[in-house]
Amino acid sequence: MSDFKQLSRSVKGLTVLITGAASGMGRATARVFAAEGAKVAVTDFDADGARAVAEEIAAAGGAARAWRLDVGDAGDIATIVSAIADHFGGLDIVINNAGVSVRAAIDDPAYDDGWTRGLAVLLSAHQRIIRAVLPHLRRSTCPRIVNIASTEALGATALHSAYSAAKAGVTGLTRSLAVELGRDGITVNCICPGPITTAMTARIPDQQKQVYARRRTALGRYGDPEEVAHMTLSLCLPAASFLTGAVIPVDGGLMARNA
Repeated sequence: MSDFKQLSRSVKGLTVLITGAASGMGRATARVFAAEGAKVAVTDFDADGARAVAEEIAAAGGAARAWRLDVGDAGDIATIVSAIADHFGGLDIVINNAGVSVRAAIDDPAYDDGWTRGLAVLLSAHQRIIRAVLPHLRRSTCPRIVNIASTEALGATALHSAYSAAKAGVTGLTRSLAVELGRDGITVNCICPGPITTAMTARIPDQQKQVYARRRTALGRYGDPEEVAHMTLSLCLPAASFLTGAVIPVDGGLMARNA
């Protein structure tokens, strides 16, 4: 019988890049990682929002710095990833969280514009960021990639075909890169949040959300951003070194429920 291996459950001292970190799940993820001792690169298109989150982390005794990042701009990605690695002396973890809401009927004259923007932010940005961080991850002792997709990748809602297609693409990208990068010890996993209380869902009336949650989820409620953030953290622990290619719903039992 082999000896018991004590695996680390600490991300202290590791550097994590989080996109879309100015609000919602991204902000919660930045706060959770910082509270566990990680050095956090807070990136977002909203420069003021990113800076506010970095200041929140610093005020709580954590280590963070903010950068404005347009994930739809390939040149911006290359520049900012390089700046982050230079500032922190490397990169260990990347969380592809940035998103945009895309809603249009297939015969809407504006559909093509939404499709192009949606795929640029929700899918193409993921692979571009991964390609930019790859040299740094290959030098890390705990290289982790977590892509944030959606339960829209596993089911579908009318008028969200561009969004659903992009999120389904994220699950495929995750599995493929898990296989490709496994030889480098880099794990690649995906989280599919269900109904979560964020800015994207804020426009939905509370009563409508309550009815939907009771009807569709096993837990009968919307989730909090922190509940997704803690699953993200779990996938990035040094102890999670044999978990890769997983697509994990964090949805209160939405996908498990038939009726």
